[in-house]
Amino acid sequence: MSVSLPPITAHLAEVAKGYDIILSDVWGVVHNGIAAKPDACDALVRFRRQGGIVVLITNAPRPGEVVARLTLDRLGVPRAAYDGIVSSGDVTHALIAARKGLRVFHIGPKRDVAIFDGLDAPMADVTTADYVVCSGLTDDTVETPQDYHRLIEQMRMRALPMICANPDIVVERGEQLVYCAGAIADLYAAAGGPVIYAGKPYRPIYEEALRIAQAACRRLPALERVLAVGDSIRTDLKGAAAFGIDCLFVTAGIHAEELGGRESPDAAALAEIFAAAGLFPKMVMRQLAW
Repeated sequence: MSVSLPPITAHLAEVAKGYDIILSDVWGVVHNGIAAKPDACDALVRFRRQGGIVVLITNAPRPGEVVARLTLDRLGVPRAAYDGIVSSGDVTHALIAARKGLRVFHIGPKRDVAIFDGLDAPMADVTTADYVVCSGLTDDTVETPQDYHRLIEQMRMRALPMICANPDIVVERGEQLVYCAGAIADLYAAAGGPVIYAGKPYRPIYEEALRIAQAACRRLPALERVLAVGDSIRTDLKGAAAFGIDCLFVTAGIHAEELGGRESPDAAALAEIFAAAGLFPKMVMRQLAW
């Protein structure tokens, strides 16, 4: 039985009037880890100019303010493209705060330690920690999740709860895909370890994004007027569906190669990947553009 493909559009302007708020993914939509995507940034700027609200919603394992200052500004994403930003790092920060005084073992690069700033979260090794925060691979340029099997077994033997500060499995870095914390967390969960996933596709990050949007537009947003934009089935599409909002799916992101390439995705492959997930976006674009 054939599966119908959601409408494909080349321009956000064609559907923008149907929405008051956009919750846009960051990595893979507005930048690729190396540079901003000018067309996407322009589309968000134009949406805001006609009265829309844009909240960036990212699984970056750092506070949103840090993402804006140290990543978006550096890569050339204009501040005019968004009203606010919420990250899985923000959600993780709150989860750590709720565990005041407990010893934490951190898995991830040094650049992510800002999620512990201002918190009573004494660092410990895996043999004495009360819980684990995984923000990524220690060195994602050379490591793979399989390098963590021994550590995963140590954590499992102690039944340490893990907070996954970035549920993504992979993200783009230029033309390459690099592993994220979600890849380690999934291995730990498969081994029987308890995992709390902060960020997309889980509800708290969407609730915080709507609080930011409400503050910007000074009214309670209607869910039917909210559009999520993203390139991941696992996080963006699944999260939007669970939260009850429409999703615009961008094909020139992490699924690009399995869909036949960044420039001209294969319609049959696209329909198949949605059917396999049992999730269908409201519409599809190759990349976000006005």
